[in-house]
Amino acid sequence: MSTPNGFPQHSRACVSQSMEGGAVQDLQAKKAGKAAKKETGDNVALPAEGPVSVGTPVSETLKLLPELKANMKIKSITPRPPRKPRLERAASLDEKSWRRWRRFRTSQESLTDPNDTSSSNGSLQEASPSPPNRSRASPCHPCCQQNSLHSSPDASEASPMGKSRGSTSDLGKRASDISSAFGGLLRGKAFTGGKPRLSQIMPARPLPPMELNVASHTLRTANRIDSDCLDYRHYSQHKFGRVSSSLSDTRLHGNGMGYDSCSTDSMKSTFSLLTPIRAKDVRSRSYLEGSLMASGALLGAEELSRYFPDRNIGIFVATWNMQGQKELPVNLDDFLLPTDPDYAQDMYVIGVQEGCPDRREWEIRLQETLGPHYVLLFSAAHGVLYMSVFIRRDLIWFCSEVEYATVTTRIVSQIKTKGALGICFTFFGTSFLFITSHFTSGDSKVNERKLDYNKTIQALTLPKNVPDTNPYRSSSSDVTTRFDEVFWFGDFNFRLNKDRETVDSILNQNPATDVSKLLVYDQLTSEMSRGSIFKGFQEADIHFRPSYKFDIGKDSYDTTSKQRTPSYTDRVVFRSRYKDDIQAVKYSSCPGIKTSDHRPVFALFRVKVRPGRDNIPLAAGQFDRELYLMGIKRRITRELQKRREQKDQKSSSICSIS
Repeated sequence: MSTPNGFPQHSRACVSQSMEGGAVQDLQAKKAGKAAKKETGDNVALPAEGPVSVGTPVSETLKLLPELKANMKIKSITPRPPRKPRLERAASLDEKSWRRWRRFRTSQESLTDPNDTSSSNGSLQEASPSPPNRSRASPCHPCCQQNSLHSSPDASEASPMGKSRGSTSDLGKRASDISSAFGGLLRGKAFTGGKPRLSQIMPARPLPPMELNVASHTLRTANRIDSDCLDYRHYSQHKFGRVSSSLSDTRLHGNGMGYDSCSTDSMKSTFSLLTPIRAKDVRSRSYLEGSLMASGALLGAEELSRYFPDRNIGIFVATWNMQGQKELPVNLDDFLLPTDPDYAQDMYVIGVQEGCPDRREWEIRLQETLGPHYVLLFSAAHGVLYMSVFIRRDLIWFCSEVEYATVTTRIVSQIKTKGALGICFTFFGTSFLFITSHFTSGDSKVNERKLDYNKTIQALTLPKNVPDTNPYRSSSSDVTTRFDEVFWFGDFNFRLNKDRETVDSILNQNPATDVSKLLVYDQLTSEMSRGSIFKGFQEADIHFRPSYKFDIGKDSYDTTSKQRTPSYTDRVVFRSRYKDDIQAVKYSSCPGIKTSDHRPVFALFRVKVRPGRDNIPLAAGQFDRELYLMGIKRRITRELQKRREQKDQKSSSICSIS
């Protein structure tokens, strides 16, 4: 079938297909335009000579066109130069490389599947510079116009000479579009380092909406971290430099896991506090050898680093002369749990002189105050000298058997108001000795107090069964040399060598914490500087007022006829086998407890701990279970009673009659 001008419609379709194929292959459009202008001139008509083969060049094809109108001119086909790349959002090198790899990977997957009809494959077919398939020139082929660039619905329809397929101006336009598309492909190659840029892959259907809360219900377990300890990890890193070595929530979040507050708390308790145990570690029997570096050792380096990565523990040491009062303070929070620092310690050691008649009640009150996080590892008494050692409940497995010994310093040994009580044990590979003492009283009895000290270090028979961690540095005449860390605290009864009026005037001049002028007259400071007592011991700087002697229930010092001079009788001193193993954090008194003529004195320490061997007698988690249950029950009962009183107070109404 031919048009009115005699040019076969089939030939016109082939011309169009040939034009597109030649331009896509090697930019023949530009060469064809120049050849057409050179051969045909400005007003040369192209005769029609039968069907055009697919491989006919553009210049030869233009000669076969029918006679055009005299005023119709053939425009030269000049492809547009490649456009400059558009400015895009600045992206990092990692992001760019990832995008390139993702696009190239998608194109490879499309190329491997010849039947793939995805948008990626279609884009590659459209932009491919390879020669077109000859079968596409057939007008009856169903895919004749589907794979052409910028195809439109009316592209396959036959049109008269004045339409898009009949005018040479449209031929130039289509060739220009082809050239522009091919130039864009070249720009993509140059911009991405020679790799073809594929079109973006869009999903076949819209993706389902994603919920914001993706917490797993299986993580909502009862074994979650306590609410008051949620920020302990952050604080410990900032304050003490502790970093957990086990799998933590930070690593889980860094892997891109969705989480919320509930799942975070559960993961903390599951992965941070209870570290997973590998089966091969359970199979290991190296702990029987007692090696310090054994992977399966209970007291070895691996287990120590798990609980204390910085190998430092916090110890609270306190001393208080209760004056034998039956009445106990209503609240011990200010004594055992001072607000500075914010976090509780790992171990609490409390020594009492002239203790209350009911020692068990005193221990219950201590357990009630410390709460369920702590257990009573051991307690002992020597007359009215009491000592209680509380430790965090998850650390009792790393303690050896606890041993104690006593010494009476009075001439009559049956009267046990003056003397010493010592408790020792090993925690991991570090041995501890705690001594609480009550020395001879009296302003001028300094020598008697030094005798009490000498008798204590010689007569205190410790350790008994627990082996010495360093026997080469021990002395049989001094018990304090047989342990790594020693804390000695109590009512030492050393006074200020000054009259009452002078001391009062100094206290009135410095009502705050500047007590340096008072310490010049302190007997203990003078004797320690001479080396006559507490050899090798240190004491933290004192910034609190004298702890003795007060009027009971008041903040005023002795107003009786005796007018005793205020003094620093209650002290805490320490020594270590290794330099800088003990760091004093805080040293203060508790002015809020006024049931005795003494104020409690406490000190906070950071103590270095070393790994140990498993050849020592272990306590195996032993603690006072009965006291623990009584203290918790008392704690719950008191809290319920407090809430009931608050509820009754709110529900009660007061009526006034005028």
